[in-house]
Amino acid sequence: MSRLRLPRRLLLGAALAPVAAQAAGTVGGGPAPEVSAFAEHRLALQLSESEPHRQDLVLSVANNVLKAYGPDKVAIEVVAFGPGIDLLRAESPRRSEVDSLVSQGVRFDLCLNTVETIARETGQRPALNPHAIPVEAGVVQLMTLAEAGYILVRP
Repeated sequence: MSRLRLPRRLLLGAALAPVAAQAAGTVGGGPAPEVSAFAEHRLALQLSESEPHRQDLVLSVANNVLKAYGPDKVAIEVVAFGPGIDLLRAESPRRSEVDSLVSQGVRFDLCLNTVETIARETGQRPALNPHAIPVEAGVVQLMTLAEAGYILVRP
């Protein structure tokens, strides 16, 4: 084997490793986004505040984007962390709106770091919407989505 080929192979392997890890769902500590083969647009919505008007904005943006492009042409992922996980609590007054968006293909990611912090502080894990998809860290999930071509919006 020539000296020139070995470094190229190593470089190619190193360059493809993050892509393979992301495809396997290991980057970001959460599942890799499942995007429709027909999705032409990718949107990540950050929710890190618990205020009702902020939750309404996130839900409204998701609904408006779905109306504009149609559920088959857009992939939407809401990433909730910190106080933003209040939207994904089982008793959330917006639960039916979240469930309706889930039925249209919107994903709701839930930061496990936040859940564990709440459990440590209160002595129990909060009851959560069963549609919420756990990810290790919300910010890392946002970074992973951005690297996968999602546009990040913080309404």
